[in-house]
Amino acid sequence: MTDASLPSTEVETSRRRRFFRAWPPAVLLALAWIAFIALVSIFADWLKPYDFMALDLRDRLAEPVFMGGTFRHLLGSDELGRDVLSRLIESVRMSLVIAFLSTLIAAAIGVSLGFLAAHFRGWVEQVILGAIDFMAAIPFLIIALAVLAFFGNTLTLFILLMGMHGWERIARITRGLAIAAKEQGYAAAASEIGASPFRVYGAHILPNIASTLIVAMTLNIPEVILLESGLSFLGLGVQPPLTSLGNMVGYGREYIQTAPWILLSPAVVIILTTLAVSVVGDWLRDRLDPTLR
Repeated sequence: MTDASLPSTEVETSRRRRFFRAWPPAVLLALAWIAFIALVSIFADWLKPYDFMALDLRDRLAEPVFMGGTFRHLLGSDELGRDVLSRLIESVRMSLVIAFLSTLIAAAIGVSLGFLAAHFRGWVEQVILGAIDFMAAIPFLIIALAVLAFFGNTLTLFILLMGMHGWERIARITRGLAIAAKEQGYAAAASEIGASPFRVYGAHILPNIASTLIVAMTLNIPEVILLESGLSFLGLGVQPPLTSLGNMVGYGREYIQTAPWILLSPAVVIILTTLAVSVVGDWLRDRLDPTLR
């Protein structure tokens, strides 16, 4: 029975059911939150009511509006009188930039090594697989602590270090998909007509496996956000005068009893952002990953 043969109310109900099957409410909420924080990051300079580094010792530890404070500081102020809302907006931008750039670096490393392993096979593949197993066997937090303690900490180094997280998973996925693609007709045909390996992998194989790689990258973003937050909480992440979500939580822990709002806002943003990206990542995996269909 088609929609045309049903009453209008049943047609509307059927369309609504199909819409919510394709776009579950949890996914819509997650996409809305991701879009919101993305807009906040883009327009952070216009949204911040104050400079995030501006001090106002007369208003130090001012309570937020929802705890009886004034609208001068909507989310309150910290121990130095800095506006929590302004610092939160700047922290969201910093954490998202770190997560996005780090994921791109991990994807570039993982895809390149995965293609090399699939193309050369033999000892090259064994070396790359050994490096993958090595990275998977050691907790990345230990590696990060050792690198930051030995080389010091700058924003560039920190982003590059975060880019080393998760590349082994992307490399393993890329290798498996590339080997499978080489056995299919389109890759073999491109090689037969004289296409270079670079063109075969870049112009033919990569577009066909991109959906699965996008899912892997999406699932890597919340892990980087949590890792950056943990390192910043320990004082080894983003360094002052810059700020990040984990940095705010780290400084706010000393005032958790007297001024809990300092860490409450960034903690809520970390939870909602990682949850939203994870929900969207799972949804994309269900829709785009051919192995699940």
